[in-house]
Amino acid sequence: MKMIRNTGERIKRKEALVERMRRENPEQMARVALIQNLIPMGLQLVEQELQREVTALAGPRYHNRGFVYGRHGSNPGSAYLYDQKVRVSVPRVRHKETGVEAGLRSYAGFQQSSPIDTLALSRMIHGMSAGNYEASALTIPETLGIKRDSVSRRWIRASAKKLKSLDERDLSGEDIVVIFMDGKAFSREKEMVVAVGVTLSGGKVILGFVETSSENHRVIRQFLQRLKARGLRTEEEILFVMDGSGGIHKGVAEEFPETALIQRCLWHKREDILSYLSKSDQAHYRPLLQAAYEECDYDDAKEKLLGLRKELARINASAAHSLDEGFEETLTLHRLGMFEQLGTSLMTTNVIENVNKLIEDKTRRVCYWKNSDQRQRWLAAALLTIEPKLRKIKGYRHLPMLRSAMRRINEEKRNGNLLKAA
Repeated sequence: MKMIRNTGERIKRKEALVERMRRENPEQMARVALIQNLIPMGLQLVEQELQREVTALAGPRYHNRGFVYGRHGSNPGSAYLYDQKVRVSVPRVRHKETGVEAGLRSYAGFQQSSPIDTLALSRMIHGMSAGNYEASALTIPETLGIKRDSVSRRWIRASAKKLKSLDERDLSGEDIVVIFMDGKAFSREKEMVVAVGVTLSGGKVILGFVETSSENHRVIRQFLQRLKARGLRTEEEILFVMDGSGGIHKGVAEEFPETALIQRCLWHKREDILSYLSKSDQAHYRPLLQAAYEECDYDDAKEKLLGLRKELARINASAAHSLDEGFEETLTLHRLGMFEQLGTSLMTTNVIENVNKLIEDKTRRVCYWKNSDQRQRWLAAALLTIEPKLRKIKGYRHLPMLRSAMRRINEEKRNGNLLKAA
């Protein structure tokens, strides 16, 4: 308890210091915030430069015949961006015959701190405000104290496109079949709800995010409307994978009443049920619930879960009610007949949980979030850095079957409603 109290006191003292700096020297605080906003782009540049030198020494990956050096994994390291030391992954290169490791000159350069170029910073601010993204990208290296001559035109063009895509990303070319949605806390009262789409070919696409104080269904619905306005296709069925958030669930149901199917995260549901039980009962029922949810056949899974419900009702009625809540939505993949093929990837929110962990890696160095603009810039830059590294989901070859199964289920639902109306 004492350690927690001391930690809280340190945070309060740090917040008080920041608040005093903001009152006494607002220009300096604004400058620091902007420098922090530039760090994610600087990290991209560091990685690009290190990989460029590795390719020059060891050749392209998997096509390195004729090169005397070869790749040998990576080590954790650090680099200075302006005067801030940040963590980076440093690739290793060894001589194929002697085994002697070659030090990367670019990495040695990045370990030297350098003062920021105020003129370059001003040019970048002006370029971004005027919508001249390539001019802004051109000044990023010198703004962060990196030699401009070492930056290729290819990187400048690529980073300019990324800057532009923050506000102008078009989704009409993406055939989205699955959407994961979850919230990422940035402070006690501020949360970013992030949406990650899965295309019919299995690729992952960062669709966007919305800042909110809670996962309010009105905010979620407006966010989904903006995704539609940016070209998100809605004529085909989409499987939404989410935890038990009522706001996200209601927003999706209201905005996609005809084409949305919802798969509740089985991990969250299992843990919600167990939270009502004693530790000894948790140890007993956790594997039983897990085994029931992992039954591939819908009828078998439902039968086992209903059997467990009878037992839970005798032990703790609240646990049984938790199992009832969203019962059918935990078995959506089972009803579609796709659990065996896609359960590993789609039965939990692991896809977006992993994205949130990568966001945390990019943003945890920030100890004070000054304003909404800073939070959103950091998150946008982090997501654009993360996206190219996201792999296809397991079982992606079965996604066309998933779409056909969702279409069949919705047609049966519509036909059933017509019969009832008649």
